Amino acid sequence: MRKLFAITLLFSSIIGAPLAQAELPKGYEMVLQTENFPPFNMADGGKNFAREENIEGISATTVREMFKRADIPYSMTLRFPWDRIYQSTLDLPNHGLFSTSMTDARRPLFKWVGPIAQYESVLLSAPGSSLKLTSLEQAKGYTIGAYKSSAVSQRVEAQGLTPVNSLRDQENLQKLLTGKIDLWATSDPVWRYYAKQEGVAGLNTVLVFNSAPLYLALNLDTPDEVVTRLQKALDDMKTEGYGTCTKHPELC
Repeated sequence: MRKLFAITLLFSSIIGAPLAQAELPKGYEMVLQTENFPPFNMADGGKNFAREENIEGISATTVREMFKRADIPYSMTLRFPWDRIYQSTLDLPNHGLFSTSMTDARRPLFKWVGPIAQYESVLLSAPGSSLKLTSLEQAKGYTIGAYKSSAVSQRVEAQGLTPVNSLRDQENLQKLLTGKIDLWATSDPVWRYYAKQEGVAGLNTVLVFNSAPLYLALNLDTPDEVVTRLQKALDDMKTEGYGTCTKHPELC
């Protein structure tokens, strides 16, 4: 009986013990890429290239903390244009991209960790306009400016509209003000950052056509252990109240 009791205790202790963390390959390092997408991720000084501590923003801060808690080595680079870093994340093992939305088209192309932030897709008109729409379909007949290959642009295109795409989203602000486009399809609060930078007030929100979370997208060859550790770290951070409103109350 004592022997059986001892075996039972030993078995119980094994079952109840936490599972050991799987080892990653020796020298493993994630290569993280991002773009200027303020206030989520941006280069110090607004440059088109930055590394490590010269990259700031809500998502950049969150991603750094995730990797620190998950004990996964990484490098972080901000580059331009978006097309380039999106494609390299698709093609290259151990590469990650943030901040990006998980559209239906993108869902099977990556492994995902998140959400790390939230944004809205909007149509804006120039100051003094009182235009209001209830659907993207009603925007037909208007010239719409958007950011090339962005999720916002893709959603506009999915509705059968053909936006005039720019390589930089902030270019659309000037196009809107000078009448080169009628509407600017962009993200909130991204447009607020650019408008504040340029001293522009009075832009009119014509339509909010989508609200979506933002994620860290990882190449499909990324080990599941990496994804699991990062998601666990993020979930723990959220449980502790770590998030946009905690670290950046001015945006809430």
